[in-house]
Amino acid sequence: MSLEVIGAGFGRTGTLTLKTALEKLGFTPCHHMLEVIANPGQGAFWDRVANHEAIDWEEMFGPYRASVDWPSCAFYKELAAHYPNAKVILSLRDPHAWYKSVSNTIMPAMKGPIFGPDGKRVGPPGEFVQKIVGEQTFANKFDEESMIAVFNRHNEEVRRVIPKDRLLVFQASEGWEPLCRFLGVPVPGEPFPKTNTSEEFMARSAALRTAHQR
Repeated sequence: MSLEVIGAGFGRTGTLTLKTALEKLGFTPCHHMLEVIANPGQGAFWDRVANHEAIDWEEMFGPYRASVDWPSCAFYKELAAHYPNAKVILSLRDPHAWYKSVSNTIMPAMKGPIFGPDGKRVGPPGEFVQKIVGEQTFANKFDEESMIAVFNRHNEEVRRVIPKDRLLVFQASEGWEPLCRFLGVPVPGEPFPKTNTSEEFMARSAALRTAHQR
């Protein structure tokens, strides 16, 4: 198997919605941070990536047809070169809404490991999140102005680096039509998914913390 779709958009730009949509369109499985959390053994690979060690992308993406979200979006250029036939999707949302969503959900993981009340670690395994996202992407500057500047620069870079005929700039609010047209697949006869809102994320996190208290 080989990656056919590479997500270049940062986390909290509708990436879980995009994962769900891609899998409904047959691009399954699709990699996402939740895949790493569900398969903690993947953390060692991403730690090697974070430490700039030699890696083989096939080790991670051999079983996948698509990837979205962090950590893979930070390496969209490398993945686009390694999988030259893959199409690239840049998922977007309003920068200020994006920052608010990040602040309410994943920002603690960018700053370091997260531990439950029982002292057990929760969330992504390994050290790669704080290295790849917190340090290497945002230089450990988590104020709104700094993060939005990085967000905008990244999106501009994707538009500049990826050829137009290989790139879809996409917002989840656009629904199935542009996504299916870009990928050359039929439009499903069901509503476009909407998943992983900030409220859903926080409810899932609370459930994990409760589970660790037992």
